Amino acid sequence: MFKFITDKPLWVNVLAGILGLIVLVAGFFFSLDLITGYGQFEKVPAVEGQHILAAQKILEDKGFAVVIQDSVFIDSVAKQAVIRQSPEADAVVKTGRTIYLTINRAIPPLVEMPNLAGFSLRSAELYLQSMGLKLGYVTYRPDFARNAVLEQRYNEVPIAPGTKIPLGSVISFVLGSGIGEGDMDVPDLVGLSLEEAKKYLVSLGISMGAVVATEPVKDSAKAFVIKQSPLLFSDQLGPNGEKVPNKIKSGQIIDVFISETPPIKDTTSAITQQQ
Repeated sequence: MFKFITDKPLWVNVLAGILGLIVLVAGFFFSLDLITGYGQFEKVPAVEGQHILAAQKILEDKGFAVVIQDSVFIDSVAKQAVIRQSPEADAVVKTGRTIYLTINRAIPPLVEMPNLAGFSLRSAELYLQSMGLKLGYVTYRPDFARNAVLEQRYNEVPIAPGTKIPLGSVISFVLGSGIGEGDMDVPDLVGLSLEEAKKYLVSLGISMGAVVATEPVKDSAKAFVIKQSPLLFSDQLGPNGEKVPNKIKSGQIIDVFISETPPIKDTTSAITQQQ
């Protein structure tokens, strides 16, 4: 079978072997160029701003592979739009190169609402921005804490700190407008439930201060106000011996004392709380 080889001189076989090896090596390197696409280049098309499906088709039609590398959320950009591409547009690369894309998320991530009560408007706004939230409208109500955040609201209702909301949500504030100019009689809160007293004070532009339980209370919202400070009347008497009402301004506060047992009020004198 191998007689045609053994019949030839040794040097002829050696030379033939060397020539065959050279042909194999040359063939390998020539085919390697074809396999790797050596010398074949393509300009990367611009796909930023395109929907991911459209961007993928554009790139694959040019012979590129596509990988979604990351996703972010920007509320001013269309959902699932390409935010970044690597290599960048117009870069000249080998055909078949992988193009990595960063896209805008379809669903925004959730963040926890911070507690901004007591912050100035400017500080609260900066805090919102750091959390990826936006400032909505600002309203005022009488309160001694002028220009401080009294209440934070989301979708027109108060929002508690720690509540999870979508990134980019709009938060509105109720700020204190300062103490009002006009005086009014101190309102009578004795006998009201704590919730009723709170609503009454809000309607008058007065804030509720300390809430002190005179005994263990299971549900403070259902407890009754049995005493308040300031009191309805001052210690001084009028020229005819009548009680002189205490005065209060919008924006000031009233402290209350509560109990689960409703007080017995003397409606004729309205001075039970001074006893």
